Amino acid sequence: MISQKAKYALRALVALAKEGDSLMIGEIAARKNIPRKFLEQILLEMKRHGIVHSRRGKLGGYSLLMPPEKITYGQVLRIIDGPVAPLPCLSRIAYRRCTDCKTEETCEIRRVFARVAESAREVLDRTTIADSLASSLLADEPEGGGRERAHL
Repeated sequence: MISQKAKYALRALVALAKEGDSLMIGEIAARKNIPRKFLEQILLEMKRHGIVHSRRGKLGGYSLLMPPEKITYGQVLRIIDGPVAPLPCLSRIAYRRCTDCKTEETCEIRRVFARVAESAREVLDRTTIADSLASSLLADEPEGGGRERAHL
């Protein structure tokens, strides 16, 4: 399960991608129903990782520093929530041997969750903010519009 903070981060990045220009924190918070103070922390974290850029002043605000096609869900989740692996022994960025396991090779639980982790990584590391933007544009079309494309 992902944290509320990660959901807010993803929503904010989609809003920035959709706008294509700078947005003030207050605008993002209002559009995406994100508490402003929480959003400030999230955007600072995204800025530290080179995903967003901020400008001060009347024409300031936040904008994407990376193209939306290069920002993956997996990348954002790892920044906000840490490892995406369901077990510490399966993590690529924070590997830790399970204390209650004799050997990883014979662990039945690890074998099952290794498949889960691999399929989750496959989706998260290939799905981008741009993909979400394309999905939200289809959802914004009037009734009946986009159905044909959805089945392609």
